[in-house]
Amino acid sequence: MLLHNHILPLRLPSSRNRNGRRAATTGSFSLSDESLSSRGFTFHRSAENLNLEQLNSVFAAVGFPRRDPEKIRVALEHTEPLVWVEYEKTKRPVAFARATGDGVFNAIIWDVVVDPSFQGFGLGKAVMERILTALLDKGITNIALYSEPRVLGFYRPLGFVADPDGIRGMVYSRKNKSKT
Repeated sequence: MLLHNHILPLRLPSSRNRNGRRAATTGSFSLSDESLSSRGFTFHRSAENLNLEQLNSVFAAVGFPRRDPEKIRVALEHTEPLVWVEYEKTKRPVAFARATGDGVFNAIIWDVVVDPSFQGFGLGKAVMERILTALLDKGITNIALYSEPRVLGFYRPLGFVADPDGIRGMVYSRKNKSKT
C-alpha cells in the first residue's frame, strides 16, 4: 500500500543460474515450510480458500483501509505471485503478500501484512522470501515495493534499498492536481 510515497527497488545480487537468469534463493529460506508447519502455520501460494473478509480484517489490523471484498477478489485475479499464511488453529490468514507486474521484467510487491498478534514470529520475512523467490525464478529482476517509513528497516535486510543510483520514483495522485 502506498503511504508516504516510499518506493524501494530491490538491488539484486549478480549471481546467475545456468539459464543466464539471476539465481534465486530457493531452499535458503530463514524459516522452512516444515518449521513453520510444526508451529501451526501453513503456507498457501494461491488465493484458493483465502477468506477475503478475514484478510480484510488483517489489513485493517495493521492500519490499511478496509476494502470491498469483490475488488480484492479482482485484484487477486491479476496477482502473480501471492503467498499467505494460515494459522491452523483458527483457519484464518495471519500473513499475506502479493506481487503484480508484466511477468518478464518488472514487478511490484503489494499488501505485505502480518496480523499484529503474530508479528515477531518471522512470518513477514517468510512471505517476502517466498514472493522474491517466485519472482526471481521467473527471471524478473526489477522488483519494487511501497512501504510506510516506519517499516523501511524491515525490507533492507531482504535486499531493498531506497533510491538506488539516484532513481526517483513518482506516483500519480489526483489529490495533487490543482483546480485552475
